[in-house]
Amino acid sequence: MISRRDFLQVSMAAAALTGASGFGNWARLAAQQALTQDQLLEFETFGNVSLIHVTDIHAQLKPIYFREPSVNLGVGGNKGVVPHITGADFRKFYGISDGSPSHYALSSGDFASLAQGYGKVGGLDCVATVIKAIRAARPDALLLDGGDTWHGSYTCYQTEGQDMVNVMNALAPDAMTFHWEFTLGSDRVNELVKGLPFAALGQNVFDAEWDEPAELFPPYKMFERGGTQIAVIGQAFPYMPIANPGWMFPEYSFGIRDEHMQEMVDEVRGQGAELVVLLSHNGFDVDKKMASVVTGIDVILSGHTHDALPEPVVVGDTIVIASGSNGKFVSRVDLDVRDGRMMGYKHKLIPIFSDVITPDPDMVALIDEQRAPFEDALEEEIGVTDTLLYRRGNFNGSWDDLICDALLSEREAEIALSPGVRWGPSLVPGQTITREDIWNVTSMTYPQAYRTEMTGEFLKVVLEDVADNIFNPDPYYQQGGDMVRTGGLGYRIDISKPQGSRISDMTLLKTGEKTDAAKSYRVAGWASVNEGTEGPPIWDVVEAHIRKAGTVSVPERDNVDVVGT
Repeated sequence: MISRRDFLQVSMAAAALTGASGFGNWARLAAQQALTQDQLLEFETFGNVSLIHVTDIHAQLKPIYFREPSVNLGVGGNKGVVPHITGADFRKFYGISDGSPSHYALSSGDFASLAQGYGKVGGLDCVATVIKAIRAARPDALLLDGGDTWHGSYTCYQTEGQDMVNVMNALAPDAMTFHWEFTLGSDRVNELVKGLPFAALGQNVFDAEWDEPAELFPPYKMFERGGTQIAVIGQAFPYMPIANPGWMFPEYSFGIRDEHMQEMVDEVRGQGAELVVLLSHNGFDVDKKMASVVTGIDVILSGHTHDALPEPVVVGDTIVIASGSNGKFVSRVDLDVRDGRMMGYKHKLIPIFSDVITPDPDMVALIDEQRAPFEDALEEEIGVTDTLLYRRGNFNGSWDDLICDALLSEREAEIALSPGVRWGPSLVPGQTITREDIWNVTSMTYPQAYRTEMTGEFLKVVLEDVADNIFNPDPYYQQGGDMVRTGGLGYRIDISKPQGSRISDMTLLKTGEKTDAAKSYRVAGWASVNEGTEGPPIWDVVEAHIRKAGTVSVPERDNVDVVGT
């Protein structure tokens, strides 16, 4: 008799070969470079339960360009496995044809030229069309939002998240979890959560004073769909006070809390749950580890690290699904649940090609309504880019290089630091840079562009600390985004070394001199988690720099020498 684990692995292999998961058909269509809306939505309904997953939208209401990373290094047991393979290696692994729509959607190579042919992606008006189509085929499908939804745009900042709440309420999700939402401040988050018509879940969101589960964020919710009892457990971002300012939400504590997760899984199973779904904002590698130590989870819908994978990854008896970011993809998962067990699945990662999918007219009107009060400010032209502006990558991104250039010039600094956040759309060469574009890569509630003095020794400590947050071989200690970006400073990093020994050869790029541990340097940065940080908002700094330049050109830079890969 075939074991459940073997069955899932065979199902996954068969899906990759035959197209049962939907990706095989997509790859063949991609090779023809001919896609229609019907083809994108094509899916042979399977089993008795359907899940729809969106995550890490980052307040992107309208279609955008979004380049996937060219560098996404894994360490320890995650070295050289998805999602830590990119570019041509990624395409080879999944059998993706060069130049195809799937190449454009899932890979970074030739992005600027492919963008000219395939156009923008995302837009919640197009996402709404896809969700309605899935619900038409499976009316009781569960729609689950993985968080990072109320953050990342001009209108979201100006409305304190209300624009996204209004639009997401219209999509009618069944549950969501959280990360950047908490940087609106706990008073505002509490206000918005109390008004939600769906579940706000977080088994790891605790009352900081009493170390008890926070009442406003229940750990799970039970649903009956397709004749099946389904438990959806929420997992908010575990490292809130480390990655974001803890003073903004002092009454809450977070953490992995995998022992409590096991208690919740056992509890819902005891209540008759036949399918256990984890709606997670852990990040993909953390989710893989959690799947290996917590028993009884059938499906993990992964968020935070923005990975887009056309097939689930199987860990033991659990399938882990990554649905990308910025509204670029919607995942559909159909499951066959019988006798209290998940017996099989079909999965499709649906790319939201906005030139192919017809926008939902009701959602178009609602989005336009949210944006109307701010339209003049959003559309104001600030400059033009001659080069591709993108953010993703472990060490560099041209948007971040431009931000560092702005900090160096506008804040009269020797060294600039920009946080390695993953959110923010791309711009293609020749594209006008609007105020909205600048806010899409800088919008946050602690935007002060500080200027301070740091010794060479302290700069190394900063770089070492961030590097360990990314390259610690234990996923549970990977608490950061990508590596902090540096302007005016080059360095060498050996990701195979232990904490405190990864960074060397720190060099001032302007002079070629090695930094002196005892010497102080003028450093400008932004997004400090420290309360009381002073300075102009980063979007004003970047806007001033671009206006002076008129046309910006940001060549590829090699100020980081990466070894140990």
